[in-house]
Amino acid sequence: MTSSRRRRAILIVCDGLGAEWINTERTPTLARLQAAHRSATDHRAVFPSVTRVSAASIATGCHPARHGLEGNQMALFEDGRLTVHNVGAPSFRQTMRQVTGQTLRVPTLAERLAACGGQVAYSNVSPGAAYFLDPDHFGTVLHRAGSFGPGGTALTGAAHLAVSHDLAGDIEMTRRFSAEVVPSDAHALSVLWLANPDLTLHHEPLGSPEHLHALKVTDGLVAEVLDAVRAHEDRFDTLVLVGSDHGHETVGRSIHVGHWLTENGMEADLRHGRVAVASQGTSALIYATEKARPALNEALADMRKEPWAGAILTGEALAATGLSGRMLSAAVDTARHDERNGYGVAGTRWLVEDGEGPPEIGCGHHGGLGPQETRPFLVLAHADFGQGRIERTTSLVDIAPTILGFLGQPADSLDGAAIAASR
Repeated sequence: MTSSRRRRAILIVCDGLGAEWINTERTPTLARLQAAHRSATDHRAVFPSVTRVSAASIATGCHPARHGLEGNQMALFEDGRLTVHNVGAPSFRQTMRQVTGQTLRVPTLAERLAACGGQVAYSNVSPGAAYFLDPDHFGTVLHRAGSFGPGGTALTGAAHLAVSHDLAGDIEMTRRFSAEVVPSDAHALSVLWLANPDLTLHHEPLGSPEHLHALKVTDGLVAEVLDAVRAHEDRFDTLVLVGSDHGHETVGRSIHVGHWLTENGMEADLRHGRVAVASQGTSALIYATEKARPALNEALADMRKEPWAGAILTGEALAATGLSGRMLSAAVDTARHDERNGYGVAGTRWLVEDGEGPPEIGCGHHGGLGPQETRPFLVLAHADFGQGRIERTTSLVDIAPTILGFLGQPADSLDGAAIAASR
């Protein structure tokens, strides 16, 4: 019976929904999904635990050291100096290609599936996070900043995804996805990437009424897609993967790492582009040219004594996170304090200021190695995967090989490993 139905995969990402927020009261759909299907109980984010890096890692099945997208912000060496770029900008793909000669260094799911059904992605997060699901236009990406078909053909008019960047936009996008994509046999993999609850949490406290409302709406949108999938189960053999990319922690204080380096002897190196700092929220990446590294290493020794520096990773310790780069010298994971916010949620973090706006103290953020921000969730809904817990530790990089295996496609040269079916 199964063989007569078209096999496909649908991936739903609830951005920023930490595993600890799923329960029968707040997220009844997700709680039922976990109970009825195969659930990853020790699922991990990548580092930095930010959306743009997560999108590239899910798309490639590789860590940042392999795919080359190092952060929400990252430095490129151009015109003889290090320059920090916002990866979320719609134009960053072109900038990355111009400076480095390529976008991602390894194939994406969109590229791997182009000849066997292809990929479509609907996304309501930043343009960079959306476009790095398929940076070289092998499939279709719909996003409010611009929608593109295979080969980069611009989709305009009704074909474009003209939704707002808020909960209302998530609702409109999901209803269009359920009406247009779920009944269609046009794609082997379809991705729906919701902006919430992440978008809400960047401006509201964890546990607040606004956060709980965003959870409720997001949970309901997952239910709508699942209902649409069930309505067409006679035509399709569908693996539904529902998960998130990272969680959130509370911002308690902030620090501008670039200013600290300026005050500690590195003003000229920063001004001349020999050193650069790229904020990742609750962590930061520090880049340096060969000439500047001795002075930076001296500064890092002093930085380790600062109350905001929870851990400073260099060398093998940095590489062990799955992150490395030719001029990437260090990563700072900020300190965590045992405090509770006004809604009783434990743990506060230092935020690394990025100069793009004032820090929203008391609201949510992520990007580092903290216990909540690094614990997304993942559920696999398909009879082949059965029910119960996935006993091993899993990661975002395991999603691509799992999808490829289900679709009968090779999953070579990936950092992740397929989650095994139970039968």
